[in-house]
Amino acid sequence: MGASGDCRRQSEFSVKILCVNMSLDPVEGGGTAERTFRVCRALLRAGAVCTVLTTDTGIDPDRRLALRGVEVIALPCLLKRFYVPSVSYGKIRSIVAQCDVIELMNHWTLLNALVYRAAKRLKKPYIVCPAGALTIFGRSRLLKNIYNRLVGRKIIRNSDGCVAISTSEIPQFKQYGLPAAGITLIPNGIDAAEYQSNITANDRKGFGPDNSPFILFVGRLNSIKGPDLLLDAFLNSKDHFPDFHLVFAGPDGGMLPQLKATAEASDAANRIHFTGYIGGDRKISAYHNAELLVIPSRQEAMSLVVLEAGITGTPVLITDRCGFKEVNTVAGGQIVPASVRGLGNGLTQMLSDPLQLKIKGENLKKHIENHYTWDIMIKKYLDLYDRILSHHHK
Repeated sequence: MGASGDCRRQSEFSVKILCVNMSLDPVEGGGTAERTFRVCRALLRAGAVCTVLTTDTGIDPDRRLALRGVEVIALPCLLKRFYVPSVSYGKIRSIVAQCDVIELMNHWTLLNALVYRAAKRLKKPYIVCPAGALTIFGRSRLLKNIYNRLVGRKIIRNSDGCVAISTSEIPQFKQYGLPAAGITLIPNGIDAAEYQSNITANDRKGFGPDNSPFILFVGRLNSIKGPDLLLDAFLNSKDHFPDFHLVFAGPDGGMLPQLKATAEASDAANRIHFTGYIGGDRKISAYHNAELLVIPSRQEAMSLVVLEAGITGTPVLITDRCGFKEVNTVAGGQIVPASVRGLGNGLTQMLSDPLQLKIKGENLKKHIENHYTWDIMIKKYLDLYDRILSHHHK
């Protein structure tokens, strides 16, 4: 693959990849927005020709600069609540006609449905990567059921291939009628160099008192991420680790008032901090300075935050709903039930031994460096595209 940007693989033709996701917003877009962003950059580094089709919500100059070399088609968004794009079907058809293979990221989106329709009519092969979105969970359950009846199940069943980001996601595909042979496992990855910051222990502002150790949560403050479980677990077990503070770093997803009220009503309000969304060097600093990262999710296919914390050498406490069993296998942290009691026991056990915390952090870092970089993952993507395109052109 040369610097011209053409991706010439075993199939002996240039591959033009269209990545589709409703959002690239680093603040509100969630894990699928970040995965789409990272996949596109890794494809570019690998020499592929890549276009991303999305809406214009949350795409700032910094994100566009970071995607330099990737064509970004950002459609105006008419209704942000459901990411409804302002676009004609003719425009969608024109975009799809220019690509060789399509990846549909996420699941519950009108944009995916429009691209699917055009792909079928133009006989373009496509793959689907829901990244944990197949389960009907949380809000808008009625709308999700209607979406699946109208088009969602067809998108999965008629795909040329589906990408699972963890083994726990594979049964969800089977519930949609997809055989195991049509599923390829490509987990999330990490760009390790971005997290080897020279600010490792120099900037603790906003993360509690300068010299106090802290527990870190990174993510949206909504029910599926479980911040309320972590807060209650912290309050129940805080006397076992009286020097530790708890830092919630993430945008409000509807639970911030409730969480603040609970914190302020407790006798540990001065040990609980809400920073709002953090990104860039500030987020990297938080990972490097935290003693422990906690992911209390009620439902998650595979947490990107595990990789981000792990690559900085920070151990993790996660629930058994996070899709990353290697945390136990490599002794990089601890996995507990998604409950207040489970998280409380995990906090008490892990924080009781500072030396073991550091060892677990180093174990996790080595494992991620060896198995979870985007350069490793993108080779799996390119091989998948080759297989699909080779079969499609027979």
